[in-house]
Order: sequence, then C-alpha cells, then structure tokens
Amino acid sequence: FYVEVNAKILANPDEKVYVKSAFRENKGEGTIWIGGENLENVTICGGGIIDGNGTSFMGKELADSYELKPFNIIDPRPHLLTIVGGNNIRIKDLTIKNSAYWTVHLIGCDDVAIDNLTLLNSLKVRNSDGIDLDHSKNVRISNCYIESGDDCICLKNRREYAEFGVCENITVSNCTMTSRSCAIKIGSENVDSIRHVVFNNCIVKKSNRGLGIQNRDEGTVTDVIFSNMLVDSHLFSDVWWGKAEPIYVTAYRRAKGNNKDAGWRFPKGKTEGSVGKVSRIFFSNIKCTSENGVYVSAESKEKISVVNFDQVDLYINKTTAYPGGIYDRRPSLVEGLVKAKTSGFYFDTASNVFIRNSSVTWGKNRPAYFGQMLQSYQVENLKTVNVTVDPAF
Repeated sequence: FYVEVNAKILANPDEKVYVKSAFRENKGEGTIWIGGENLENVTICGGGIIDGNGTSFMGKELADSYELKPFNIIDPRPHLLTIVGGNNIRIKDLTIKNSAYWTVHLIGCDDVAIDNLTLLNSLKVRNSDGIDLDHSKNVRISNCYIESGDDCICLKNRREYAEFGVCENITVSNCTMTSRSCAIKIGSENVDSIRHVVFNNCIVKKSNRGLGIQNRDEGTVTDVIFSNMLVDSHLFSDVWWGKAEPIYVTAYRRAKGNNKDAGWRFPKGKTEGSVGKVSRIFFSNIKCTSENGVYVSAESKEKISVVNFDQVDLYINKTTAYPGGIYDRRPSLVEGLVKAKTSGFYFDTASNVFIRNSSVTWGKNRPAYFGQMLQSYQVENLKTVNVTVDPAF
C-alpha cells in the first residue's frame, strides 16, 4: 500500500458510507474506513498523506474540544486504519492525520514495525487515539511524532476481540508525543494480560497526563519499563481524563450500571466487573515538569505491587488557570475526581513501592494546595533512599 510523496488520500465526509463497526457487535464506538482481516506481509508507506477528514464528523467547536454528534445505535465516526489478525505488518515513512476516532488500531497482530510515522490529529477531537495495540504481540514502534486529542500510544485488550489473547513483547523508542489525555497509556480496557513492555528514549510535551497505567478490567499488567524520558504535563478541562499527572498507576474496577463507558466492558450478562493486578513496574531516569505529582492508587493493596522509581526528578509549578489539587481516577467504580493536596509522590493503597535517587522541586508559582514531597496512605513496604526536596529553583 504505497502513498507517494505529495499524494493524499482523503476520507469521504458522508457518514452514510461508513457501515462496518470497529468493534463487531458493539456499534457505538465508531466504524472502519481503511481496514482488513487476516492480512500477511503488508507494508504501508510512501511519504504521502492519509487524511481522515476528522473535523467533518464533529459537532460544534468548543474552547477545549469538539462536541460529539448524538447517534442512536451506530456511531459513524470512522477509525482511520484497522487491521485484525495481521502478521508481518510494516507502517513507515508516512503522514497520517485528522482522524475522527482511533487512528491506527492493530488487533491481534503479530510481528509489527511502525517507524518514522508522523501522526497529526486535532487536539480538540475526543477519542482520536494515535496508535492502539489491542491483543497484539512483538511490536516495535520507533522514531514517530504523534499529536492526538486522546492517548498517543495505548496498549489494551478489548473484550470484543478476546480470542486473540495477551498483548506482549512491545517496544517503543525515540518518539515525541503530545496529548490532551495520556501520551503513553496501558489500559483502561484489559481483559487478558499486558506484559513485557519497554518504553525508552521518548519525549512527552505539552500533554495532560504523561505516562499512565490505568487498569480497569480483570486483566493483569506486569513487567513494564519506562526509561530515559522527558515529560511535560499541564492541566486541561474535565472533558479530558487526567489532571496533569506526569506518572500515573491505578487499578480500580470500572463504573457499572448504565454508565456509557461500561456498556460493552463487562463479561457477558454481568453489570459489574473486577480488576486485575499491576506488578513489576519500573520508572528510570524520568525528568518531569508538571502541574501535578506522581500518582499511584488502587482499590486494595495487592492490586498494585512492586513499583520502582529510580532517578525520577519532578519540577512542579502552577502554569495554567485550570483548578488543581485534584487526582483523576476515571473511569472507576469509586469517586472519579478526588480533591487532595498536590504532592511530589502521592501513594494511596499499594504495596512494595520504592523510590531512590529522585527529587522534587517546587516552582515559584506555588498555590496553597501544593503539599509535601511524599504522601502515602495504606502502603505496605514503602522505601525511600536518597530522595531530596527543594523548595524552589
């Protein structure tokens, strides 16, 4: 699939032409524009542009986002590229832009390389994820530049495609990302296991949340490394999940009942789910400039265990007019937005958490809700070694 330099493929703005659901029987989360199933040895490249014409599918433009158009059963907004059950997939040297929903959605794919991709979505379009790896294995993402209203790179295991099993053996390197949600995220949908993942040598700039693990289903998250990163995170409106947390690790059951987010998330016939464990998560050499601190929180201690912070340096300073002193646990069965003092490290219900060779520096714009270097509640086996705090530069 070759899109040559100076060529552009533009999505048809007529909603009626998009009829295939992106999530099988679940028709309320978008359709497919470009897609295929059981593909092998496919390369998408060429130096040209694939344009999803995203704002054509939006409602009124607001200050912080576009309104989403109402729909009855089928949400016609097209996902730009969807590959199901692919093997030996290559996406490289290409610009993909203006998606109305998820941009590159790879489901049950094995042996994937994405390199030198420029992905430019509107920062006002909700659900405009950059790259979503869903039940996929042996994936390498490198040298990409991504701007997206929603998550830039997201690993997950959706229930609609549960037969494809785990998401594992993923590397992401040398990427620069901007997001109004979370630049690098694991979750929230996870019905299996996400494991053996390395994020290295990346830059997150002008984002809401930086690095996030947001487990909300029965699946587990294990053996994940984040290393050698610069993270720049800021507050945005409540439309977007996240409250400028540069690093975020949470494990909660998702909302139940008639909550729109939960409708297709639970096991068949059930109206409430469970949440799996998050363990062996490592953050190393992460330099953060943010309006909030690191947040680790779970519904019980065993749900988050063995989280290591080594050479994590935080510079926390108030830079926007949006209200702070808030942590965001959405989507969850418990209270979503929690008011609390902004701490450098805020730990609420976890076990085996270690911080070493790290620092917290408070900026000159320090509102009353800025708190202390470390705040912890119900944390079993919390250890700190060589952690310093500086009141201001």
